Parts: sequence; structure tokens; C-alpha cells
Amino acid sequence: MTTLIQPPSNAEEQRVVLPSVTWQQYESLLATLGDYPGLRLIYLEGTLEIFMPSPEHEMIKKVIVRLLERYAEEADIPLHGYGSTTFRREAKARGLEPDECYCVHTLKELPDFAIEVNLTSGGVDKLAVYQGLGVPEVLIWESNQLTLYDLRQDSYQEVNHSQFFPDLNLQLLAQHIRPYEQPQAIKDFLSAIRSEKK
Repeated sequence: MTTLIQPPSNAEEQRVVLPSVTWQQYESLLATLGDYPGLRLIYLEGTLEIFMPSPEHEMIKKVIVRLLERYAEEADIPLHGYGSTTFRREAKARGLEPDECYCVHTLKELPDFAIEVNLTSGGVDKLAVYQGLGVPEVLIWESNQLTLYDLRQDSYQEVNHSQFFPDLNLQLLAQHIRPYEQPQAIKDFLSAIRSEKK
């Protein structure tokens, strides 16, 4: 029998939200803090969130990424990973580092698809940031479920199917987000999607 090791329960996400931050101050903080491991800066029209994810946040993100990448390999969908690169647009007063993001088929200036894990409430509205950046799809893990948003006519609509992964069963993906047993979760997911094809 395998014993599951979990991170300490006191390892929580840390978040500071600062109002009235200029674009120049945001860029200066990015230059100063941008290489600090794990630290994320999210900027929306003068509000800056400085965010340090928890171990649980990173484990959930990692298992989603591993599942999605294995699915893309199985479905022969070319993915170009950007990781948590900083994307920003001064004209829209928006900037962030996604938890993970991809271009699908070809590399582009901005990602086609982003993944976000929200374990706590509060902070800057990330969908509003993505909307201003023009990212076509955002997949969000929140309250133990996945929700997919598609950018249509300058606003996000909740959808059941991805334009980039049209045959991906999101409910099946969500069932395999098991951060404390990642290797088995990947094997079980691959078995399930292969069974769906038969």
C-alpha cells in the first residue's frame, strides 16, 4: 500500500494587492522581482497583485499540465509551451504570468490557451487581464472543478469544448487531477482516453 505524502498544511498561498500602481512602477517591480522563484505579478488597470503560490497550487497545476500534454501527444496536437512567461500590454494596462500557457500548432506572440489554478478567492480578476491581452481560451481549476472560458466578441463565455482540443472530455480530465498520485493519474487518464477512441 502506498502512503501519500502531502505538503505541510500551513503552507498557504500568499497574496498582497496594491492599488494605484502606475505602469512604470509595475515594470520596475517586474525588473526587480521578476526572477524571484515562484513569485507572480498580476497587473490590471492600476491594481497590482503580488502572489506566491502554495505547494498544493503548484502540484495541481503540474498534474493538469502533465495530463493536457499527454492528451495532446495522443491526439497529435502540436503544443508550444510558454510556461509562466510574463505577458503584458501597456495600452490595455494589463500584465500577468499564467500558471501555464501554450500556443497550439504554431508559435505566436501571445498564447492560445492558458491554465490557471485558483485555490483562494480575492485578488485581481485574471479573466479581465486575459481578456485585455486577447488570449482566446483560459482553463481554470477552482473549487475542485475545471471551467473553460472562450473569448468571443471581447468577453469570455463559459464553454464545454475547447476550440484547440475539440475532442477533449473536460469532465474526464477533471476526474484525473490527483496531485498526490500523479504517475498513476497519468496512466489512468491515458487508458481512459484510449478507451473512448474504441
